[in-house]
Amino acid sequence: MKKFLTVLLVFGLLAVAFAATPVAAQDCATVYRIVVVTHGQASDPFWSVVKNGVDAADADLACVTTEYQAPPTFDMVAMSQLIDAAVASQPDGLIVSNPDPDALGPSIEAAIAAGIPVISINSGSDVAADLGVIAHVGQTEYEAGFGGGQRMAAAGATNALCVNQEVGNVALDLRCQGFTDAMSEAGANVTVLAVDLSDPTGAENRISAALDADATIDAIFTLGPTGAAPALAVLTNNDLLGTIKVATFDLSPDVLAAIRDGNMLFAIDQQQYTQGYLGIIYMYLYLDNLDTPGSLVVQTGPGFVTQDTAAQIIEYSARGTR
Repeated sequence: MKKFLTVLLVFGLLAVAFAATPVAAQDCATVYRIVVVTHGQASDPFWSVVKNGVDAADADLACVTTEYQAPPTFDMVAMSQLIDAAVASQPDGLIVSNPDPDALGPSIEAAIAAGIPVISINSGSDVAADLGVIAHVGQTEYEAGFGGGQRMAAAGATNALCVNQEVGNVALDLRCQGFTDAMSEAGANVTVLAVDLSDPTGAENRISAALDADATIDAIFTLGPTGAAPALAVLTNNDLLGTIKVATFDLSPDVLAAIRDGNMLFAIDQQQYTQGYLGIIYMYLYLDNLDTPGSLVVQTGPGFVTQDTAAQIIEYSARGTR
């Protein structure tokens, strides 16, 4: 109910904004060019949903054109170069994810110094105020991980792996830290396991080796659906589904099916479609009307998808909006 009311509130505020500024019907004195630079490729199952949100906002706003860019891999040097190139092209607004503030902060600050308004999405909530962005749209990662740890401990887990596919990605590191702290408060142990998801077989082998090395591991917590896939494969191949608890961040059709079928406890949903969509909406309202959100960090999560709700959300995931 709380999540439902939050969604109603968000869309109610958007309705008021559109009533005040009927963008779809108006003639555009200015067409605002907004560049979106993230660390996730549009082909990635998670980031494709973010881009779908960006594209939907682009379609809904007559006076906006958007460009979505990302490095081919998780590469902060390449991403900072994309931000610098975007700034050099002088867009009206810039939207960025910020998984590594040390690496990306100077480029973001240079954009702001050049007079380009910036909104961060997905990652970077903890440094939004210091950098001077207009707003951050996303979830606070540590708190989301902490909530996941509380749920995992409540389900009886005592010794867990936190599978991290991008060690050094501050957002993912915070997820593992929050999970670890909550499990520790409950007297449970957590080991962080680094994997490389560009090598799915190698990721499966690392997870399998960790389980072989410690027979007391009774839970696996992954930080995204691409990390959940090798974990589920290992548990399936070793007939451990239901014996070792598993949960993840973020959604995919396979994750939702596993939750529906009782093979996964839950997924933490940050509603990334909303991040892409609201990022564009808020930037447009700032550019056209100098509107800002009522708070610096606009929360899109965490929500928890469980067996009670997974079946309903599967159809939304299939259409690319969850």
